[in-house]
Amino acid sequence: MEEFSQDVMEKEPDKKNTAKQYYVWGLLSGMLLNLIFFGLGMIGYEIYHNGKTAKIVSQTGSTAVGSEAKNEELINEEMIAKMATIEAIINKYYLDECDNKMLEDGIFDGMMGALGDKYARYYSVDEVKKLNEETGGYFCGIGATVSIDKETDICVIVEPLPDSPALNAGLIPGDLIYMVDGIETVGMDLDDVVKLTRGEEGTTVHITIIRQGESDMLEFDIVRGRVDSVSVGYEMLEGNIGHIAISTFDDNTADQFVDALATLKGQDAKGIIIDVRSNLGGNVTAVVDICRNIIPEGNIVYTLDKNGEKKEFKSDGTHQIGLPLVVLVNQHSASASEILTGAVKDYGIGTIVGITTYGKGVVQKVISLTDGSAVKLTASKYYTPNGICINGTGIEPDIRVELDYENYKNNGIDNQLEAAVDEINRLIK
Repeated sequence: MEEFSQDVMEKEPDKKNTAKQYYVWGLLSGMLLNLIFFGLGMIGYEIYHNGKTAKIVSQTGSTAVGSEAKNEELINEEMIAKMATIEAIINKYYLDECDNKMLEDGIFDGMMGALGDKYARYYSVDEVKKLNEETGGYFCGIGATVSIDKETDICVIVEPLPDSPALNAGLIPGDLIYMVDGIETVGMDLDDVVKLTRGEEGTTVHITIIRQGESDMLEFDIVRGRVDSVSVGYEMLEGNIGHIAISTFDDNTADQFVDALATLKGQDAKGIIIDVRSNLGGNVTAVVDICRNIIPEGNIVYTLDKNGEKKEFKSDGTHQIGLPLVVLVNQHSASASEILTGAVKDYGIGTIVGITTYGKGVVQKVISLTDGSAVKLTASKYYTPNGICINGTGIEPDIRVELDYENYKNNGIDNQLEAAVDEINRLIK
């Protein structure tokens, strides 16, 4: 991609011409000083200068432990002066309007991006709220599973969730969401329709519905509510083999898993398949709690940070699964999924079926700042019970089975799941 530029180099704005420019320079310096020490200084003073422990939010693959670091004088007068110069250049030459908040976030984004850590990032206050919602096992909206109707190309209600705003308002399966707050949804991507229906808890969304058998469109004013996300699905397969699929590890995933396992055992399951294919990970606490319902007494996983500090997560062995077990994985099974897979494999209590997992053996901390924003960065590596770090290598399955995508796409035949069922039947015999 080419970039067009002038052949003449522009000098920095002259700061010595007039008293007015001296005043502007001082003002800019003062503004940036406040900017940096209000934003970065939340960390700089509170963590680096005082060595205090910042609040750690246990989020995606994170652990709730303190963090301390020393200030290496990154933020000094020379840096502040340079940033003030850059701001003056932007104000003088930049063609479009520039929002100060955008620049402020850009400063923090740049610091995290400079680490070269692909998992590191800065979260604004609004992004923190969204992150908490995404990993907290809930969302605020109308509460319904939806899809795109192939005939009309309109978002359709598959099923309102139990005790949800959608159900209480009277929406039923098959309802077509024609408009949301006056915005027509025909041809819109499913994710975009869902975004329109979600919002702050207690706010109202106006939905226009096309319902089969009704001559006119139906209008609904629905008050958005907090709805628990479903991250665990389960079914009893032929031969009394329980299949539990975990899509992510959220705050409420362990409770859903325990309920699913108890239900299947109550239906006389002879074996269990735990399916974590394409599960990218999530909350360490969630996967540890699930493992405590599966593995014997001992280490589930342990972490080592940059100082060699070891943190162990253990099982007391009082809730072992007690049934033939298969863990189904693929190349997208990562992080927390690999913690579960590694524990099952190391203890030899189940068979791993599928293909080599992703290989994310590092743990991130999400550190909340006092203004409501946060930063995330890689803080430690994790190790399976046998002391294996799978970062960059993944976990090899005991039985390697590639998914036949064409057969799955055209005929709905899941040969990996079939292989898992075959292995359970072998273990039963």
